[in-house]
Amino acid sequence: MAKKTSQISIKVTLDANKVPEKIIWSAPDGGIENEVAQAMLLALWDGQNQETLRVDLWIKEMPVDQMKMFFHQSLLTMSDTYLRATQDEKMALTMKDFCDYFAQKLNIKKNG
Repeated sequence: MAKKTSQISIKVTLDANKVPEKIIWSAPDGGIENEVAQAMLLALWDGQNQETLRVDLWIKEMPVDQMKMFFHQSLLTMSDTYLRATQDEKMALTMKDFCDYFAQKLNIKKNG
């Protein structure tokens, strides 16, 4: 049986100074086609060199308050991913405690 491949694409429109103005992404297997985003954090693990490779982008019009919320939510999802990947509940809860502290210090209101 042939292996299936899946593609995720990201298109970034830049201004004359190479600053992102628009981010559009697609993940057809997930039902996402040409969705607009204001920011992205992409991390890839290079096992051979034992290091993280990153692409962090945001559009120049992204408000700071939204960037703070984006980081808070990203940290929360990282703690969930960490738990699923390692089954280390104690550290995942510690990470969530930090997320609560982060939100409190930035005056970010919780959803729900």
